[in-house]
Amino acid sequence: MTAIMIQGCGSNVGKSMLVAGLCRAAVRRGLRVAPFKPQNMSNNAAVTADGGEIGRAQALQAMACGLEPVTDMNPVLLKPESERGAQVVVQGKRLTTAMARDYARLKPQLMGAVLDSFQRLRAAHDLVIVEGAGSPAEVNLRAGDIANMGFARAADVPVVLVGDIDRGGVIAQVVGTQAVIDQDDAAMVAGFIINKFRGDPRLFDDGYDYIAARTGWRGFGVVPWFDRAHLLPAEDAQDLASAPTGGGVKVACLAFSRIANFDDLDPLASEPNVDLVIVRAGAAIPGDARLVILPGSKSTRGDLAFLRAQGWDIDLQAHIRRGGHVLGICGGYQMLGQLVRDPDGIEGPAGDMAGLGLLEVETTMTPDKRLTRVQAQHAATGLEVAGYEIHIGRTTGPDRARPFAHVGGAQEGAISPDGRITGTYLHGLFASDRFRAQYLAGLGIAAGGLNHGTLVAQALDALADHVEAHIDVAGVLAAAR
Repeated sequence: MTAIMIQGCGSNVGKSMLVAGLCRAAVRRGLRVAPFKPQNMSNNAAVTADGGEIGRAQALQAMACGLEPVTDMNPVLLKPESERGAQVVVQGKRLTTAMARDYARLKPQLMGAVLDSFQRLRAAHDLVIVEGAGSPAEVNLRAGDIANMGFARAADVPVVLVGDIDRGGVIAQVVGTQAVIDQDDAAMVAGFIINKFRGDPRLFDDGYDYIAARTGWRGFGVVPWFDRAHLLPAEDAQDLASAPTGGGVKVACLAFSRIANFDDLDPLASEPNVDLVIVRAGAAIPGDARLVILPGSKSTRGDLAFLRAQGWDIDLQAHIRRGGHVLGICGGYQMLGQLVRDPDGIEGPAGDMAGLGLLEVETTMTPDKRLTRVQAQHAATGLEVAGYEIHIGRTTGPDRARPFAHVGGAQEGAISPDGRITGTYLHGLFASDRFRAQYLAGLGIAAGGLNHGTLVAQALDALADHVEAHIDVAGVLAAAR
């Protein structure tokens, strides 16, 4: 029935990882623990047990707690669709699409849903560990805030502030945050943590003591860089990284401007015989790639235009002429077809856009969103594939007669006549170990016999050990109320 909130001095300071580690550490103490993030902005979403969607980081934190993810763990999810607009998901369901200016006016109406979800979690668990968003130092966003101090004050939840020393200027991060926030907000802060230290943490003793003396806040620890973080799903597309080159077979993934659900790549990145290359804007698709993946996208039409602007459509044609394979997942699948129709203007002005023409299918965007967990059977091998669907749009056409999989007896996805171009709506397919091994074998890539679920679970245990070794966990838990 208690709660503590982890806020950051900025975005990407490691809040999500620390919350996951603290969750696991608290569960080890015999507590019933749940994660909570009032407002998240991410296109990396998870489908929940209750048929909605939340940020992938909260799904990982739920795993750390030994729980199935539910929509109450992230009641407001913002999914960017353009530079200025985002889809607003409330308690798992799409509410509207709003421009940034309009969302500022919408925020006060969302506090009720946020507090409603929080109170349900709080009533059902011994401890709720809350994650903030961005930084409380963004005082221009304080009015109507539901993500940081606005929530902490409304729900009376103490705050631990996290600074990122890897970025430099961490003393100014923490001391500066206290300097700019309201005194009543500052009174909610129980202490601070310094995260992502490289080298000997004792070298920061003087800086640590200076922050404590200057702010009057208690220090809860200096956390060294966690080397196994890459094994856990990332929330921010900026954290996507190519796998270390080790002489394996090259698999390239296009980094769309609105890339979504990119943790599909994590099991591939863990394979020792796969060199995963993230192809970013301005770079060419490697000529020696055996497979090119077109991943999910929050804006199929927008990212199709982005793809062409990079010249990747030309690179793909060359890749195919060399005998390469292409896999499109969700939005990437839609792009592979002949046409993307958007008669209602769901992704922008109403109209049609030519696809890449690599599959004989076409997609019509529809307002209804499909959100479901899926148990599928891979058509070529008969192997079970566990995944999920999270998309708008309906895809039809002759190449669907050669399905990628069967779901409940229905055909899913499409494959070209030569078998080298594949499209599917199934996210998470590579987490199924036997399927992943067979799929890679079909590309001439020997799989490493990894159990991806075990790998993630072991990384979470290692993260909890890391947190226990460097944070005063008992002190943090004692600060909860």
